[in-house]
Amino acid sequence: MFEVDLTKFKKYDKPGPRYTSYPTAPHFNEKFTHENFLDEILKTNYGEGLPDLSLYFHLPFCDTLCYFCGCNMIITRNRDRVKEYIKYLKKEIDMVRTYLLPDRKVTQLHWGGGTPTHLKPEEINELASYIKESFNFSEDSENGCEIDPRDLTRSHLEALRNNGFNRISMGVQDFNEKVQKATNRIQPEDITRQAVKWVRELGFSSINLDLMYGLPFQTLETFQETLEKTIDISPDRIAVFNYAHVPWMKKHMSLIHPEDLPLPEVKLEILKLTIEKLTNAGYVFIGMDHFAKPDDELAVALKEKKLYRNFQGYSTHSGSDLYAMGITAISQLHQVYAQNYKTEKEYFEAIDNEVLPVKRGYHLSDDDILRREVVMKLMCDFELNFNYIEEKFKIKFKDYFAWGLNNLKEMEQDELVKVSDNKIEVTPMGKLLIRNIAMNFDGYIERKEDTAKYSRTV
Repeated sequence: MFEVDLTKFKKYDKPGPRYTSYPTAPHFNEKFTHENFLDEILKTNYGEGLPDLSLYFHLPFCDTLCYFCGCNMIITRNRDRVKEYIKYLKKEIDMVRTYLLPDRKVTQLHWGGGTPTHLKPEEINELASYIKESFNFSEDSENGCEIDPRDLTRSHLEALRNNGFNRISMGVQDFNEKVQKATNRIQPEDITRQAVKWVRELGFSSINLDLMYGLPFQTLETFQETLEKTIDISPDRIAVFNYAHVPWMKKHMSLIHPEDLPLPEVKLEILKLTIEKLTNAGYVFIGMDHFAKPDDELAVALKEKKLYRNFQGYSTHSGSDLYAMGITAISQLHQVYAQNYKTEKEYFEAIDNEVLPVKRGYHLSDDDILRREVVMKLMCDFELNFNYIEEKFKIKFKDYFAWGLNNLKEMEQDELVKVSDNKIEVTPMGKLLIRNIAMNFDGYIERKEDTAKYSRTV
């Protein structure tokens, strides 16, 4: 438990990357092709001590449009369209697995969206069975799926559980009816509680609830009620995201009226309340926007310095090669990122032509790999040992990162970091502004090559 100083939030509240990757996705380019991705796959698929596999499947379909949504999704109730998509996902699986050594272990699987449970139970079974037959899964693999309690049946969860899924994440955002109506996300409390009850009865090992602050009509009082109900439900993990109003990127966000959004100072008060209330209730503050019970694997990984960060956020499986399938999905190998086509038409055409459906990507330079290590160490361990970086990359840390270390002086005065002769340590308050701290080691920001429009850090 610690007190949140709002004056520091106001000072550092500015746009910045979320660092689910480094370099960040705006730096991907279309010069990177499916041939570049294939070259990297083949190059990294041989030899001893190969990394384990992490698999991500993007299932973009939803029944209704949530006005706050920043995901790559498709609103449809056309079941033939869903079936066609599953058919092509299976073709992409076939293509990817032909390039991978069959004995490589899958230690992590995640279905995201969209709404994966937009699939019918029999469709879940069809796709999940195909994935299990196509790859070599570790016995203790972490298999997670995002669900939507609306239109969810117990049969959906039974299909997931029977196919080895052991983690569930679901969106709540806010229990307040007025907020739900303003965002077109009508989700009564009783159906959320029913979904949680089913998840527990079926023996899933972990459940996460997503909340969001900064939505229309939210007040300190109404969000306190949402927090109290969430604590009463007692999920293993809680993510509390800052709503980023970016209608220039997501046109449907224009359906949310700016005048209905809480004022910046109210948002800060809500964030302060959230952190203090959840940590008071026994949750460990992981960093940025994640909380977990002390015995949860995420909290244990934080304590043991084994936390990892990728396109799905914080994770416990560092060092895996991430192969992502479906439209817009982003794969990550040691030296490349590769993102699939964003439309079904282009995605289907590529697969019909028997090529990996890569739209764009990025090949990391030696400088990128070095800076990624520094950024991710700060984001995940909340400390950085200079000797470790110097030995691994054969550099003089203070010379290489003189710009960033100079910028940290003000943050040190504001008690966000402690900088010693050989180490950076992030304070509890600094964890809340870890994006700001990491930005000081971003080469694109230092060289003023980053012109992307990011969400605000608070």
